[in-house]
Amino acid sequence: MIIIYILLSWLPSARESSFGQILARLVEPYLAPFRRFIPPIMGAIDISPIVALFVLRLAFSGLIFLIQSIVY
Repeated sequence: MIIIYILLSWLPSARESSFGQILARLVEPYLAPFRRFIPPIMGAIDISPIVALFVLRLAFSGLIFLIQSIVY
């Protein structure tokens, strides 16, 4: 969902569509804490979604590790 949300930012008025608004309601609460601490680079490039995806991947890997350590 985050990747689709990022791609929608490249299309004019895509975020204003009903699909874009629904996606924003789902993704923005997760991205908001990252945007609070990571300022845009040169005032225009927002890297907070990349960091958010990295943190999500780390959390997923940690969860898989925990499940494997419990099962085996």
